[in-house]
Amino acid sequence: MTAAPAAATAPKIVSPRREIWLSMRANKGAMAGLVVIAILVFLAVFADFVAPHSPIEQFREDPTNYLKPPVWQEGGSWQFILGTDDVARDVLSRIIHGARLSLIIGCIVVTISLALGIGFGLFSGFYRGVVDIAIMRFMDIILSIPSLLLSIVIVAILGKPDIAKAMIAIAITYVPHYARLARASVLTELSKDYVTASRVAGASNLRLMLSTVLPNCMAPLIVQATLSFSTAILDAAALGFLGLGAQAPTPEWGTMLADSLKFLQRAPWVVTFPGLAILITVLAFNLMGDGLRDALDPKLKR
Repeated sequence: MTAAPAAATAPKIVSPRREIWLSMRANKGAMAGLVVIAILVFLAVFADFVAPHSPIEQFREDPTNYLKPPVWQEGGSWQFILGTDDVARDVLSRIIHGARLSLIIGCIVVTISLALGIGFGLFSGFYRGVVDIAIMRFMDIILSIPSLLLSIVIVAILGKPDIAKAMIAIAITYVPHYARLARASVLTELSKDYVTASRVAGASNLRLMLSTVLPNCMAPLIVQATLSFSTAILDAAALGFLGLGAQAPTPEWGTMLADSLKFLQRAPWVVTFPGLAILITVLAFNLMGDGLRDALDPKLKR
């Protein structure tokens, strides 16, 4: 009786990236969100070529172009597939260009808040004592104020409202979430043997922070960043709706809602389509964030 070859019984080694992808692929909701996000990224990158018209062009030469209904309704035309707004601008083109602006807002807000939050969390977790108390109590103060209200206050302090000030305001309100999460992860990693071995080997605190501990703290931060991406888009739309974000004629979804709200009864499409764009985008990022959480957290893997 011959023994089975060792290669036949050896377990197949799966790389961490492939394992994450397999876990994501098994989650239908996460894959649906990923597909929608891929479409949004494509539209954002190639908006100038995909959009049928300029987002600020006004077709005033024909009086019927004002509040023109979508193509499937009576009076609609293929020139304006989703209809036009009150100043004869193409709704579809403005939504497509709005996708670019919304993704830029999400990227900038998440990058700023993630960088600041990681910095505060690392210093708080490493130095403890007075530094830890001061940073965490400051974060608690920020968290005690509703995020939208705090964003409004920050925009008012910064001066005349525009999209840049709105992004700064939103980013500041998200910093405590990353700081607390980074601190908790740092405290967990500092108790492990590999950190003690690095200290014994003479590694400085800066090296321990950036090269040893931080890479092992990134999984929950990546998940939080994905979920915050959708929240940033939603908050930017809320500030735009209140007139504290992007200003006309910028094709931002929240601003489009604010400008067209008075036509809700007469021309509901000018409100419906920007609202659907916000809903679908936020839902897609939340679904993908849930899938990433399941894939990166060993306790949640199926």
